[in-house]
Amino acid sequence: MINGAGGRRQWSVDDKARIIAETLEPNAIISEVARRYGLRPQQVFAWRREARKQAASVQQESPAFVPAVVAVPTSEPAAKRLGRPRKQKAVRDAGVIELEIDGIAMRVGRGADTKTVTAVIRALKATT
Repeated sequence: MINGAGGRRQWSVDDKARIIAETLEPNAIISEVARRYGLRPQQVFAWRREARKQAASVQQESPAFVPAVVAVPTSEPAAKRLGRPRKQKAVRDAGVIELEIDGIAMRVGRGADTKTVTAVIRALKATT
């Protein structure tokens, strides 16, 4: 914290980040955190809102592409694969997309709701 002209406090980016991080702790009460630093809760809420906006803009600016790997299941021995393919398994696996985000695998089948899939991917991404 630095005192600026007119006696108004100027908080550094690091100080703001530290205070915001305290409000994100489990069972944290924002008004108590604000009081501890001589702030009004509204100011802390404004900092949090601004931090969310900045995080969202950074996510939108960075490309969201990841390498795609196409793999054919090789669980059956080669001799069995030479025969007629089983139609049931081919139909069941058709259109299935498997995603892996930090070691967590997610299979998206044909007809999956895009909003649900998007929400799950965002939740997985947020935990990393």
